[in-house]
Amino acid sequence: MNNQGRSLRVSRLDSPESSPSDVDQTGECAVFWPILDEPVPLPGSLQEDQRFSLLQARLKPLWQNLSADDHVEQVVVVVPSLSLDPEELRKLKGIEHYEERLLFLLILLGMPRTRVIFVSSQPIHEGIVDSYLQLLPGVPYPHARRRLHMFSTHDSSPDKPLTRKILDRPALVHRLRECVRGARNAHLTVFNVTPLEKTLSVALGLPLLGADPAHLHFGSKSGARKVFRQTQVLFPDGFEDLRDEGDIARAIVELLARNPELRRVVLKLNEGFSGEGNAIYPLDALKEVWSPLHHNRRQAVRRVRETLPLLTRMQAEGLSWERFLTKFKQTRGVVEAFLEGDQKASPSVQMRLTPMGEAQIISTHDQILGGEDRQVFLGCRFPAEERFRQPLHQAAMEIGRYLAGEGLIERLSIDFLAVPEGQELKMYAVEINLRKGGTTHPFRTLQFLTDGRYDPETGLFRTRAGVPKYYVASDNLVSECYRGMTPEDLIDVTTYTGLHYNSCSNTGAVFHMIGALSQYGKLGVTCIGNSPAEAQDLYDRTLEILGTMCQNTGWMS
Repeated sequence: MNNQGRSLRVSRLDSPESSPSDVDQTGECAVFWPILDEPVPLPGSLQEDQRFSLLQARLKPLWQNLSADDHVEQVVVVVPSLSLDPEELRKLKGIEHYEERLLFLLILLGMPRTRVIFVSSQPIHEGIVDSYLQLLPGVPYPHARRRLHMFSTHDSSPDKPLTRKILDRPALVHRLRECVRGARNAHLTVFNVTPLEKTLSVALGLPLLGADPAHLHFGSKSGARKVFRQTQVLFPDGFEDLRDEGDIARAIVELLARNPELRRVVLKLNEGFSGEGNAIYPLDALKEVWSPLHHNRRQAVRRVRETLPLLTRMQAEGLSWERFLTKFKQTRGVVEAFLEGDQKASPSVQMRLTPMGEAQIISTHDQILGGEDRQVFLGCRFPAEERFRQPLHQAAMEIGRYLAGEGLIERLSIDFLAVPEGQELKMYAVEINLRKGGTTHPFRTLQFLTDGRYDPETGLFRTRAGVPKYYVASDNLVSECYRGMTPEDLIDVTTYTGLHYNSCSNTGAVFHMIGALSQYGKLGVTCIGNSPAEAQDLYDRTLEILGTMCQNTGWMS
């Protein structure tokens, strides 16, 4: 039968002999899930690869169903595992609460036929869950709560990612499988994909709405540079796939030989994130003893190797050169020219590469960076400055189309540096992040709360009523005086002071990572306003009010 141009029903794709069949009588792409009692193949085996490929083949009809109607029945299994280098994760204060960033997906319960299954390392405070469900427009709280299923591994140890903890608990895997049994449209969504998430996808019998691990190299620092080169997008001069201090030293000397005006270079771990895997090497000491035109290059390389441990500035607190170099040798990395400029900015583009092979721009942001060399991600402003939006869109679409053509399915962000050079603004691509990063949850929160849309033509987000929205967001509100505040305290303070999000005006502050507040004095916030100035003012007032209220109990009287 010729199925061209028709929707397909996918049936029993757990069997190698399965094939797509016709659309059902309702016209909906029906997706029937595997028999869950089948043995789970061994991780890394050929059988796992085959099963995963069959599951991923279901993403197209699943996407068609979910795109056709907001009220279609669906089940979303959320596993917010930070499956990243444990040593890198330990650099982040309160890392065990970062899983809470994906609680914004609870707002999916605003669609009355959606069920959400949320798994976390440790139980999440009921007050935190309630604070999200109370935001849902037009859906009674009891109805939403009935469709939410919370599971926990009851294991907060930082040395294993959540996905590993789940796989180590066969009874929990069984309960999750039973929760999705018979579901018509169901999928697994995660913070980032590794082979562990592939194994979990197969164990649960669910397609993974994310990258195939075979494509993860595109998100490494070295892999991103190769993509930029393939797409002819402007990116900093440098070298990738470097192995050790010898490669680093030779790359630094070569960069200075190419550009004698260069003042410093940046070293990046292939798998670093949030700028914590970066380091800066200043070139002053090398310039004092070597000129590219007149001196021996071997001597210059030797000079760099001698001074790397002494002069390299780590962007992560407490990280030594020895530990950085050990990690560099394990994962490899890059050396790039550091782009100077007092007026430079760091905008980013968020994209969605769909199961249909489409590359879609979904938002732009200006990143807020900190640290001595402004390498560490602290937060973001939405949208990016107007002068950045068109060049950002153009460069991002080149990259997105290339990655979609390679078969990548994922939400991703592409970081840029906007550097004024005379009268010209140059946009340099610097990183590709294949994960839900610090710009994902604030934008998705805005999208779910307002039911609005991003317009790629204007670069603005508008509600259904046509009102443009702006926000300032951060994962890094940190203060010693916040310690000891409970989730109930935060909710009371923001309610009494009027900071909380108001669903009538679609403005206000939405907090996340609230679980880290009492122990670490840390939380995140998205401050939504009707103008950039209003969003910034709300953010500034939030900091001022939290700083004042946490020092007394006057707000309780």
